[in-house]
Amino acid sequence: MNKKKICIIGAGIGGLTAGALLSKQGHEVYIYEKEALIGGRASSINMTNISLQRYITLLNRFNMEIAFSDPPVKKIFNEGLLKGYNIELGYHLIGGGIINSLKKILNISDVQSNILESRLYIQKDEKYDFFVTTFDKIMMFPNILRLLFSGEKTMEKLDNITLVETIKKYGKGKMKLVLEVNSRLITTVNNLDKISTGEVFRTQKNMRLKGVRYPKGGLSNITNKLADLIILNGGNIKINSPVKKIIVKDKKATGIIVNGEEHSFDIVISNIIVQNLFRIVDEKHFPKNYIKSLNSLYGTGSLCAYYSFNSIRKDLLNKTFAFIERNVNLDGKDVVGMIDFMAASPESGLSPKSKYLVQSYIVCTPEEAKNKEKLLILKRLLDKNLEKIIPNYKSNLNWAIYPTTWHLDGVAKTIDNIKPEIQTPIENLYLVGDCVKAPGIGINCAINSAKILNSVLAEK
Repeated sequence: MNKKKICIIGAGIGGLTAGALLSKQGHEVYIYEKEALIGGRASSINMTNISLQRYITLLNRFNMEIAFSDPPVKKIFNEGLLKGYNIELGYHLIGGGIINSLKKILNISDVQSNILESRLYIQKDEKYDFFVTTFDKIMMFPNILRLLFSGEKTMEKLDNITLVETIKKYGKGKMKLVLEVNSRLITTVNNLDKISTGEVFRTQKNMRLKGVRYPKGGLSNITNKLADLIILNGGNIKINSPVKKIIVKDKKATGIIVNGEEHSFDIVISNIIVQNLFRIVDEKHFPKNYIKSLNSLYGTGSLCAYYSFNSIRKDLLNKTFAFIERNVNLDGKDVVGMIDFMAASPESGLSPKSKYLVQSYIVCTPEEAKNKEKLLILKRLLDKNLEKIIPNYKSNLNWAIYPTTWHLDGVAKTIDNIKPEIQTPIENLYLVGDCVKAPGIGINCAINSAKILNSVLAEK
């Protein structure tokens, strides 16, 4: 491959993965990040010395705010209750299939040993069980095989078929519940009329039906390793460096303006939210239908919750629970969420000694994530489902913080919301991250987009 001078705008997980892959190929890589930290939303924040105002400011910069807390958030910060904790910017788990990709990218054989893993569980009355039991798997085995061996042509045929249609056709017995819950968790969208069967099955196949994963030390453990690899390969990461403009000449990206200076590049890669692309590159360079498409895209939302406990039942550690609530006054009527006890494991390193951190989230639309009345409904559902697992949990609670986000995923994977291709209409200008067309959602999508980009550039 001809060695190129490459600029990557944004040090989120997509930008860092692209930087790691391209610097390994010998390209001269420069990453410009507007924030003072790398990782974007895939960041674990050390809460020991951070002030309340700094935390609020950081959340706001990532389309988030604190919706609720217990006790009042000022008291939590004033009394130093967050000392020793690491809290994510939003809720993120990793699909099973992406671990092998990280292993290859990072050249680390023991990636698996640094990852906590869990099957999905569900609480039933006073006991819990696997969300999909061994008996369920046997009953669904023909459909599982069909999914794993289906090619992309089959997925494309299913892209315009809604989950409502698929459930009517195949939703019998436990399969109905699996389709209702998994599709919502995979897309972070509750409205089944908007969810594409093709996207769900494509993502499920990419995840290899292996449950969920979470890195020890939090998501920053992965982003820091990617950054180390970039620097080891001669790359550069510049924080506090917002890109003001992408320079386009003769329909070709030729460089950027940052900190008042112009820099020339052979390739420019954007890892920002695609709806914000035209803030740094003039619309006049793009076809009108492309501008209209990007401006019409919308993201997904959620209400997260972080609970701190003095003790946790040992049988709950390293388990992740899924739940569905029926007939709720929210988009899609039924809503889903997850409550994660992998973060509570002492191996996670997210809590001080003898304390336990439980993280959770519930899916909503971006509009609901900004609506106080809707958020209160979501909060009560999170608390209700936690109480099913830990009765009277408040008697053992140190504190709880509920951040809401209206950009959990930059672009929702729905039938009416088609993610753009990695190649833009501008020569040498590419997109990566969870906003573009790649298998999976969130972190999985971002990492896969970087892999696709690496393959595209390798062919040039």
